[in-house]
Amino acid sequence: MSGSVVRWVCTAAVAGALLSPSAAGAVPAPDGGRSVAELLTDLQGLYQQAEEATETYNATAEQLKERRRAADDLSGKLAAARGALYSSRVAAGRLARQQYQGSSEISPYVRLLLARDPEHAIDQGHVLRRAAREQEATVDRLVGSEKKADAVATKARAALDEQLQLAARQKKERDAVQARLKEVEELLASLTADQLGELARLEDAGTADAQRTFMASGALSSVGRSPSKAGEAALAYAVRQIGKPYVWGAEGPASYDCSGLTSQAWAHAGRPVPRTSQEQWATLPKVPLSELRPGDLVVYFPKATHVAMYLGDGMVVQAPRPGAKVKVSPIAANPLLGAVRPDPGAGAMTGYRAPELPPDAMSGGDAGYGAAGAPSSDGSSSDG
Repeated sequence: MSGSVVRWVCTAAVAGALLSPSAAGAVPAPDGGRSVAELLTDLQGLYQQAEEATETYNATAEQLKERRRAADDLSGKLAAARGALYSSRVAAGRLARQQYQGSSEISPYVRLLLARDPEHAIDQGHVLRRAAREQEATVDRLVGSEKKADAVATKARAALDEQLQLAARQKKERDAVQARLKEVEELLASLTADQLGELARLEDAGTADAQRTFMASGALSSVGRSPSKAGEAALAYAVRQIGKPYVWGAEGPASYDCSGLTSQAWAHAGRPVPRTSQEQWATLPKVPLSELRPGDLVVYFPKATHVAMYLGDGMVVQAPRPGAKVKVSPIAANPLLGAVRPDPGAGAMTGYRAPELPPDAMSGGDAGYGAAGAPSSDGSSSDG
């Protein structure tokens, strides 16, 4: 398919363009019952469902990573606890042998009375009492080691159970994404070349209308802003990824999904941010659109299921959707929710120069989603 089939309606202006007689009635659907505009709405809805499922999958994948780290940490602690328990048992065994071999039924008081050297006997009593305290400490260490080993083993079993539950949930969520994208494939495969061309023209026109409406609204400041030093580094990283394919669940270096791109860009700038677009929106400080500066994250849709990085001049760098590549897009290509800033306390740098973009930064075909880029059952991606 030539051109970029942008995911869904961005603003009321786009909706009007989609439903106008001139745009919607040109080519009928294969069954003769739906217009191209209706087909586009169906596609956009499926892509939105797929992206929501993708971000849910990503969130579970992050939780699974944390549980695996916790389980590995507990495994190390359990090994140490079992080592300490073994040492305590060896010491307790040695104590038991000493008590058996040196046992006597004569009390220390009788020994004192019968001793030829009472002063020596008293000194010996001090030694015996110290030995008794050491014996008591040995027993205490044994009991404490047993309790600690049992507690760590219980935590390790619980961590493993959580890990298995998360892995099962991740598999279900992966299947949900694949099911949505399979529907996209089937719908695209059912269309003729004329219908695909009309879809591309219709959506491109809708995006252009949405961008004109947004820029005319004055929501963005007419004064260009400079990024922070970290923002410049994050943006430079994102620009270097232009042309790499979108693969859901991927976070580089060969491919990305939307939040994989933004999280990796800021991580490479030395300011790690949450993995998913929902967490980025929920946890990072909000910034008004009128104060956007390059490097800020622009979040889309009511459920915060898509994110891009602000480039400047009303444009963003994003990983759009399956079948597309990382590219530069109009900021209004999707319905805006708001923006967040990963480094709100950092001042703007001086002498900023916008990154140089490749010639095809805004281009890129979209022939539909291919299952070859889907993560496998263990959560890894075949494309990176």
